[in-house]
Amino acid sequence: MVGDPTKLFLRDLYDHTIQIIDMVETYRDIIGSMHDTFLSSTGNRMNEVMKVLTMIGTIFIPLTFIAGIYGMNFENMPELKWTWGYFALLGVMAALGLTMLAIFKKRKWL
Repeated sequence: MVGDPTKLFLRDLYDHTIQIIDMVETYRDIIGSMHDTFLSSTGNRMNEVMKVLTMIGTIFIPLTFIAGIYGMNFENMPELKWTWGYFALLGVMAALGLTMLAIFKKRKWL
């Protein structure tokens, strides 16, 4: 029922179909690679943001602890009666923060 010209046409159609399937698979692989690259770059950006936030938290946690201790309403802390106690504490807190920043810069984390 199928003649020679029809068989030739169907073989040609089969070849074109195979070529299209190969192209679709190639494009699927390319798109998959592009998607992986996008996710990788997004992950790298998020890692940088998390690193900065961790550094900020690492610097401010000890300062918050010191401020919390001196924020309590105790009267038996001798440095509360000192003339320069407030400024000494601010100096200690500034030195602590700057020291941590220097350590981070030395290790090239910041």
